[in-house]
Amino acid sequence: MKLATFNINGIKARIEALPRWLEAARPDVVTLQEIKSVDEAFPRTLFEDMGWRVETHGQKSFNGVAILSRLPLEDVTRGLPGDEADEQARWIEATVIGEGRAVRLCGLYLPNGNPVEFEASGRPIASGKYGYKLAWMARMEARARALLALEEPVVLAGDYNIIPQDEDAARPEVWRSDALALPESRAAFRRILHLGYTEAFRAQVQGPRHYSFWDYQAGAWEKNNGIRIDHLLLSPQAADLLRDVKIDKAARGEEKPSDHVPVWIELDA
Repeated sequence: MKLATFNINGIKARIEALPRWLEAARPDVVTLQEIKSVDEAFPRTLFEDMGWRVETHGQKSFNGVAILSRLPLEDVTRGLPGDEADEQARWIEATVIGEGRAVRLCGLYLPNGNPVEFEASGRPIASGKYGYKLAWMARMEARARALLALEEPVVLAGDYNIIPQDEDAARPEVWRSDALALPESRAAFRRILHLGYTEAFRAQVQGPRHYSFWDYQAGAWEKNNGIRIDHLLLSPQAADLLRDVKIDKAARGEEKPSDHVPVWIELDA
């Protein structure tokens, strides 16, 4: 099972690039982030005609997640548990029925968290957008813990808006006060890992200069001034099935690209 995550930064803007990448890469399942579309406006027919099953959790103009699958999907749910008042479309789950076994897939778009306000001491204040980010991550931790109790393959895939370590940024010094790299953000990410999840990319690839996002500004792509913020976390049962992982960097150099590129794994499922 080839499973990918891809922040497309707007389905309308990527209406040609996404189908082109799908045909070239041939994944079995893709989680999409930032579709920036309500469910009714998503170009479902385009992808269904290509052979994809389509499940969306959309929101007008902002956020929005989706799952495209060539394999059967069951038990699709939308929204991260823990806050019924949260209307932001950032989480979708489904069970993917592979040839050998089923995999519970969670597609997520974790809040950015900027701007951050700081105390005079330099400590970040957990309020506003940054407070929402940390609260959302606490809810995700609870959901990740519950999924582990199922004792089955689980994949948490998406745009985490977290730079896990300094080596995951070309210029880590410019991110010191950013919500993506603050110690509190990284600690929340590690708490999820420490539940028993494996970060797929780092399980197989070590070292710096591996990125999944390059800003459109200041020649970031040409200078390889990137960051790695798109991750796939695997339950122990899924980690045992991991065969390969790759950041599809070439997609950033295509026509009308997203500022993110796909990251994919292959599971023996």
